[in-house]
Amino acid sequence: MAKTQPAAGLLDRFRALPPELQIYYRNTLGPNPILAMISGPGALRPAQLPPPGPWKLWVILAGRGFGKTMAGAQWVHDLAGRRQRRFALIAPTLDMARAVMVEGESGLLDMAPKGQRPTWQPALKRLTWPNGSEARLFSGAEPDRLRGGQFDFAWGDEFAHWHQGEEVVMNLRMSTRLGPSPRILLTTTPLPLGWLKGLLAEPDVVVTRGRTADNRANLPDGFVAGLERRFGGSATGRQELDGELLDNLEGALWTRALIERQRTGPVAPPPAGLVRVVVGVDPPAAGGTCGIIVAGLAADGRAHVLADASVAAARPEEWARAVVAAADRWQADRVVAEINQGGAMVVAMLKSVDAALPVLPVRASRGKVARAEPVAALYGEGRVLHAGAFPALEDQLCGLLMDGRYAGPGASPDRADAAVWALTALLLGDRVGQPVIRNL
Repeated sequence: MAKTQPAAGLLDRFRALPPELQIYYRNTLGPNPILAMISGPGALRPAQLPPPGPWKLWVILAGRGFGKTMAGAQWVHDLAGRRQRRFALIAPTLDMARAVMVEGESGLLDMAPKGQRPTWQPALKRLTWPNGSEARLFSGAEPDRLRGGQFDFAWGDEFAHWHQGEEVVMNLRMSTRLGPSPRILLTTTPLPLGWLKGLLAEPDVVVTRGRTADNRANLPDGFVAGLERRFGGSATGRQELDGELLDNLEGALWTRALIERQRTGPVAPPPAGLVRVVVGVDPPAAGGTCGIIVAGLAADGRAHVLADASVAAARPEEWARAVVAAADRWQADRVVAEINQGGAMVVAMLKSVDAALPVLPVRASRGKVARAEPVAALYGEGRVLHAGAFPALEDQLCGLLMDGRYAGPGASPDRADAAVWALTALLLGDRVGQPVIRNL
């Protein structure tokens, strides 16, 4: 495959034409054929170019392989080369920011125009252009890292898959405030997230949509056709290939309508007369999110999801303290903690914070979706209620599919798994406990 030309070079070729020829081509052909003529294989397509107008936030919502990374890299290079500017670069993790946004085949180093290749300092997570422009890398799991920073521009990649996406985007918008016209580009394959839908509806947000097939010319022969044969028309294909923002995934164990039906109110007080309270814990792997969900059993035999106390990117002692704090806050009778990740260390870490904590270690012998199916059935029977709104948890529940896959936000349904453990202990365990009225 021919090496992609930098966008600046394509524009220079058109600008080099005599003014009368530029006007002639614009008037007779229009912008899209002009771009096709001057670009050639691998160049940016019109949908990958910044939209016109005084926008503040540009979102590219498209299927995999559309060319989102290339569009972001070219946009950053074009701005960095004009004068000295400061950028924030955010990905789901720092490793992904480095591997995709910086060092990837369509990343900033590979796409650098001639004479504008930035210096990459991995230890400092920093790129520096010859003119002094600078970009720093951040993780979508650590919103507080953006506090105190100031930037002219920002590019966030796969932002729908950030562990704390809504919080990171909020801090990013507050931090991108330098210069006369600060702007943010967010690129992603979509997920059905409530906060994402709200973002797209804002008046100063411009949205570009696209499909994997739009970039067919730059993908291997048969690649698109093979994926369309396998996934075409399915919920997975519509989301991952066509870039559609689906309200409900086909084959999901939970639907939005089901959860809304079982919600007692947007901000509900804890139900009175709880007879048992359990904290479900799904410890993190490799610094991810520790799922911590509190659920209680009422005297009528129905379970209530009471709180989502999950923490992201926390050290073991930090998530252990968060578990103990949730147990204390809700006077929990038991903490049910999965030990597949960490084994005895999980219990030891919890006991190091509170030696008297009643911990029940559980080891998963089946996949997350298989464990979740009977709990989803309890929702359908009306036996589980949500005492308030828990957007991050609910997004994960709606991403668990009957075929065993997970298609929700993040790499793992940590919050959903914690909820499944807690609700299983309350409603499906061998020893649920005899009702005894307790005071909260």
